[in-house]
Amino acid sequence: MSVSTSSATPPVAIVTGGSRGLGRALVAGLLDHGWSVVTDGRDPDRLADAAAELSTATGDLDRLVALAGDVEDERHLDDLVAAADRLGRLDLVVLNAGGLGPSPLPRLAELDPTALVELFAVNAVAPLRLVQRALPALRANRGTVVAVTSDAAAEAYEGWGAYGATKAALEHLARVLAAEEPEVTVHRIDPGDLRTDMHQAAFPGEDISDRPPPEVAVPGILRIVAERRPSGQRWAAQAEVPA
Repeated sequence: MSVSTSSATPPVAIVTGGSRGLGRALVAGLLDHGWSVVTDGRDPDRLADAAAELSTATGDLDRLVALAGDVEDERHLDDLVAAADRLGRLDLVVLNAGGLGPSPLPRLAELDPTALVELFAVNAVAPLRLVQRALPALRANRGTVVAVTSDAAAEAYEGWGAYGATKAALEHLARVLAAEEPEVTVHRIDPGDLRTDMHQAAFPGEDISDRPPPEVAVPGILRIVAERRPSGQRWAAQAEVPA
């Protein structure tokens, strides 16, 4: 399975939140498959370390651009799209960056509404702003948008009301985008439970070593993208990988 194209110029992806967790694993997977990648992270040092390791692993410093910044900063979003344009043909945008909200996870009765507003800003509004900027290139290239979601968007888990509501909003935006943009393929992909910093923050002090590393979700995501499956659908990444 390959997610590269036959073009002499490697396809380009924007992957937000690539300094750690699933984002970093996905950047590595795309680089391994010949893509050029633009990614970001809020911690400049952590992002620089991740970019150096990824570039060394692939032996190619020219196919990865790492820009420190916050997805809530509109100028940073402009920079991401401009960097992708300089690399070549933008074929994929992965909306991966996001927040968990308060930790430990509060019940709705104790949830600070201000925290909910802030979480909607990063998990729903910021992804939409990035897509709006990337749409001209995605339309021209018949590209793909991947909205990274969660089962918390569809199921009612105690304590997950804020995060789940914002991910449900992201999913609905993705569904409408698929209906409005026939030249762009839009996927909602649930990577499943993973051993990440965010998941640990959801369960402070607990042992989450039984969860698989984020790398296990990457083959499934790449497969869904490569097969150009019907737009507007929801997929479970780990179900796409043989046991």
